[in-house]
Amino acid sequence: MMKLKALPDVPRWAVVAAHAVPLIVLPSGIWRVALTFGAPVARVDDPGLGQAAYQLGLTVLAELLAFLTLGLVREWGEVFPRRLPFLGGRPVDARGATFAALAGALGLAALTCWFTYVEYAGVSDRSPSSHLDGTGQQILLHACYLPLVAWAPLLAAVALAYRRRRASTCEDSGTDHRLPLRRM
Repeated sequence: MMKLKALPDVPRWAVVAAHAVPLIVLPSGIWRVALTFGAPVARVDDPGLGQAAYQLGLTVLAELLAFLTLGLVREWGEVFPRRLPFLGGRPVDARGATFAALAGALGLAALTCWFTYVEYAGVSDRSPSSHLDGTGQQILLHACYLPLVAWAPLLAAVALAYRRRRASTCEDSGTDHRLPLRRM
């Protein structure tokens, strides 16, 4: 079995969930890259350079944001790596990291609801399925994008585990630079 790297006091389920996030984002990125390079996954009305840059940029951004979830279970989520200018070696503010992660989860949940509404209510001719030519393309699109539904709840769960763990770490050490000593 593959060993997933994490800090020793992180619950196993949180480690698995954090490592799952970049993997669940990957299929949609592969779909967008395939679309960009002309694979017959959907009909493209504007195959220009701007559309390609958008698709590839969105793919890279989504994977980078998904990768940040690993910081909630790894050392670099508690202390900034030394190689970072101005921040290297400083402790990560757990309140800020938790807030950012939970805000991200809330935003992802809202986006998921909105895009699901747009897709299935048919309120826009710009929905992804409006550019599909057949059932095979629809199945592929849904298979690639359906895992994204799990991103928000996984991120929220890992963020809450991070918050709980960091709060107990602060209480044990008597420091108060990361989180307040009160319980949520």
